[in-house]
Amino acid sequence: MEENRVGVLSSLLPEIAMEFNTIDEAWMFWIRYGGQKGFEVGKRYRNERKSDGNVTSCRYVCANEGHRKEDKRDHVTKCPRAETRTDCQVRMGVVLDLEKGKYNVADLVLEHNHILQLPETSQWFLVLFSCTMRHLSPSSGYLRPS
Repeated sequence: MEENRVGVLSSLLPEIAMEFNTIDEAWMFWIRYGGQKGFEVGKRYRNERKSDGNVTSCRYVCANEGHRKEDKRDHVTKCPRAETRTDCQVRMGVVLDLEKGKYNVADLVLEHNHILQLPETSQWFLVLFSCTMRHLSPSSGYLRPS
């Protein structure tokens, strides 16, 4: 695997028509991509079929998407919280291909309008690192001692 110019592993770079076996696999990919790139992620929506409950489409976004609603409770707040949302348009839309039974990336925007964190300081990076180390430990059964 090689790194591109922004330090993201080429295998972690999302592309239109990229396939996933399950919707959870697509979500884990988006979390890893966000952690590798230095932004936090979220889910915007998830559509499910009423007949069987299968997810037909969903959209994953940058956590800085949109704007916070105005707080109508107190207009004279002394120390308001900082605005963290910047209406970032980064997103990955995933749609179920009914013929194959797999999920494809159908909508993709990767340009942020805000400064990204260093991946080493990202909350998701720290969580994923600890989970990865736990799953790859010899006691978990995934790695066999040589």
